[in-house]
Amino acid sequence: MAKMQRNTVLVVMSFFAIYFIWGSTYLWNKIAVTELPAFMLAGIRFLTAGTLIFIISRILGLPLKISKQEFKNTFKAGFLFLTIGNGIVVWALQYVDSGFAALEVSAQPLVVLIMMRVLHGKKIQPMSIIGVVLGITGIFLLVSQKEIIAQEGAVLGMVLIFLCMLSWSYGSLFVSKAELPKNFFVNTGYQMFTSGLSLVLISMLLREPWSLPSTWCTPVLWSMSLLIVFGSIVTFTAFNYLLRIVSPEKVATSTYVNPIVAMTLGWYFLNENITLQSVIASIVLLTGVYFINTKKSLTILSRFSGKRIPKKMAKDLK
Repeated sequence: MAKMQRNTVLVVMSFFAIYFIWGSTYLWNKIAVTELPAFMLAGIRFLTAGTLIFIISRILGLPLKISKQEFKNTFKAGFLFLTIGNGIVVWALQYVDSGFAALEVSAQPLVVLIMMRVLHGKKIQPMSIIGVVLGITGIFLLVSQKEIIAQEGAVLGMVLIFLCMLSWSYGSLFVSKAELPKNFFVNTGYQMFTSGLSLVLISMLLREPWSLPSTWCTPVLWSMSLLIVFGSIVTFTAFNYLLRIVSPEKVATSTYVNPIVAMTLGWYFLNENITLQSVIASIVLLTGVYFINTKKSLTILSRFSGKRIPKKMAKDLK
């Protein structure tokens, strides 16, 4: 596909979106989940975002009709990425700090690389081997902190986030070969809308208590609005724009910035504690991610993913 014409202002704004807005979604989810049930929260977010994308697509004249196979694949991708990959992370935020969750999720490239080795027998390059060792070391330093493990439900939250990363990684490999709608905006709309329906169904099956927006406190209303408009629609559009304008390794740099933003915001707004061991773990882990995200490694990942893998490296789930 030919490169789109570069617009410096749009490029800068798009990088701001994938760096800081995506990093902020952990804070917004953490605030919202203090009052709203996790699956209800995620369900409303993606159902609303998907509906808005359909409306915008119709206004822009984009065709919404897709084949039966494309619908099946978008449903599966949405289930892997958003229903499991995001919905359960939101649930886990009830038990772990937003900064901690963001830092654990930043190990996504490590999980993708190992899964490609296990499922496809793809050889891991020397630079990436260093990244894997550093990444595993960083994760161990992160999750072995006694003050964190001692918190109620923290271990369960850690395990669930890791399972979400497995789901997201498998989804990354699935979409690399799946037949999906050609227009990324429409594709996103279907993934968000179908995953939103799945999350609402899960919420009902779990008998989560629902409430009207009129009963939500102001911080929750703001958080939900920001998650729908900026965390779902704006950032994904910005991400896909950047993939067509700049190199994948530049887009993947959001992997390093998101957890730093999340940890800083969690510390400033929610008084979340940042331990010295967490700082050391973040340096080791993100250094490992850097080695995995080298140009040579990304070239290999891109061959599998059609340049979709860097997005999965970035979040989350939002």
